[in-house]
Amino acid sequence: MGFGFRVGVPGMSVRVSTRGVRTSVGPRAARISVGSGGTRISSGLGPFYASSSLRGGRRRTSTSRTTRSRAIAPSAAQLDRARRQAERAQQEAERDAAIAQLQELRQQTTSVHLQSFPVVHPPVVPEPPQLGMPWALAEAQAFHLMGLGRFARAERAAAKGKAEQDAPAYLAAEQARLHTIHGQLAAEANQWWQALIANDEETVCEVVNYAFADNPAAGCAVGVDGSVLSVVMRHQDIDSLPGQTPGVTSAGRPTLKTLSKRDRTLWWLTAMGSNIIATLKEGFATAPGITAIDLAVLTRLPDTQRLGFVAYGRWTRQAIEAGQWREPADALRFLDIGQDVACSVTTTASGNLSSAIKSLDTSRMPGLQNLLDHAHDDASPGDTSLAGLDGDLRAKIPAAHQAPTQDHYRILPFAEWKSRTTPSQPPIQIAPGHATPTALIPGQTLTLPEEAWQGLLIAFTFAGADADLTLFLTNGESRVTSDEDFVFYNQPYAAHGAARLLGKQAKGQHTVERAAVHLAALPAHVQRVTIAINMDVDSGLTCGSLTHASLYIDCVTAAAWTFQPPPDPDIRAMVIAELYRHTANGQPTWKLRAIGQGWAEGLDGLARAHGVDVD
Repeated sequence: MGFGFRVGVPGMSVRVSTRGVRTSVGPRAARISVGSGGTRISSGLGPFYASSSLRGGRRRTSTSRTTRSRAIAPSAAQLDRARRQAERAQQEAERDAAIAQLQELRQQTTSVHLQSFPVVHPPVVPEPPQLGMPWALAEAQAFHLMGLGRFARAERAAAKGKAEQDAPAYLAAEQARLHTIHGQLAAEANQWWQALIANDEETVCEVVNYAFADNPAAGCAVGVDGSVLSVVMRHQDIDSLPGQTPGVTSAGRPTLKTLSKRDRTLWWLTAMGSNIIATLKEGFATAPGITAIDLAVLTRLPDTQRLGFVAYGRWTRQAIEAGQWREPADALRFLDIGQDVACSVTTTASGNLSSAIKSLDTSRMPGLQNLLDHAHDDASPGDTSLAGLDGDLRAKIPAAHQAPTQDHYRILPFAEWKSRTTPSQPPIQIAPGHATPTALIPGQTLTLPEEAWQGLLIAFTFAGADADLTLFLTNGESRVTSDEDFVFYNQPYAAHGAARLLGKQAKGQHTVERAAVHLAALPAHVQRVTIAINMDVDSGLTCGSLTHASLYIDCVTAAAWTFQPPPDPDIRAMVIAELYRHTANGQPTWKLRAIGQGWAEGLDGLARAHGVDVD
């Protein structure tokens, strides 16, 4: 079966001595000195010194040694020589750096095909969080005790009775709802997998393009015909390659020489083959039902500065998976293992590569010709073909990469569940921000009121950079007993719902991430709850980039506390505060401590310090 393209969906310092060279010959009684002061002879006998210049002239006799310092400045020739040496050393350093950069660039651009890609597997839907009665009772008590004073004993007793009545129903309802959601997600995942292995065009193109998004050469899946996938790849322009290459002088010294036209073409062709092989490998790894890929390469032609196709062909899964990809030169085998392969770079009769890179004739390939015929011209001069497609390929990252992760297993707060089960009662919103908070300073501790044990709402507000809120449920040594006690964006629940993240939202010019902790529902082994933040690893920023950073902890009975962590530019993860068990007058209690200290390593250092295994 031949190639048939289908379109479906769119320093140095130098020291110079000015004293010359001095040598001494003969015994002490008759020492001859040769130096910048001329040649002199000294008797060296006792306290009487006599010296005479061998150049002639008046003899001088003295009963005391006279030492005369004489400062001699470097000559113009010496200064010029030192300057030339410094310039030469600087040039050699710059040359060595340029050679290293060119070698690394060539290695990177011609070795993309050497990497391997994970094979897609049927999706596994995670189980919903396991909720427990202590959590449900704490949620219910926090709701029913809201607004009741500490000394309203009768009302508080009645509220706790209502909470005990409501908690079982609340727990059962949430468990049933989450189980239903899990079943729906599992059914959707299975439906998606069946569409993928059946080569549904929209599903395959979406999955493959998501995988292609971070490739060095932008690729785009554009259609599926049976079990054949069509891909367009945008390869770098040959004019973007550097004009020099490492070389060696006749004396064997490293140097930079002009990149010959032949070597430039070979570099460009090898890089194209490397990206073609990598694209094929990743396409087959991502789409298990695809048996062959029709791939066409788009680049900007050096003579016209217009976009055109410079390579195309069909490559089967068997040919790619059976290939031995061990070194950069293997990338050129893309010309031999494909079907109906055409490339604008050819080999002449003398074995040299053709010097001209011209657009291939696509008239016999309806799919590629259709792309050419329906391309929107760019208004910029010199680019009158495939401009729209070029822009789409250069965009590279699909919207799915930037979409926020949806929390399918969001637990309904008790107030929301109550309003659903009692339609006549208006919904009650419990959110931080209704109390005047007590400001804390680093190191300050305070005892939490008993009402706070039933429910604390935590809000971290910030701007300037992205950060994530994390919780550690630890023992007395501030270490987790298992990785399940680490609450972060990939594991937002712990302790059967007693600690959980509530999500991140934009609030005006700021971002707010919230969490909920029910101290009364925590298991006995949890002695501390560490409240921490960590910066986005990919950004490379530190906590010093955060502005308006503030932690707010709210108790539903109107008590609240706030703490502003220091904007430390040397750390990437910080423990802002911690909640910990304490015994006062023989009675158990919980305390809050403001901290504001962290780790330069970021999340890895933070997690290891609390006993979490980091791969």
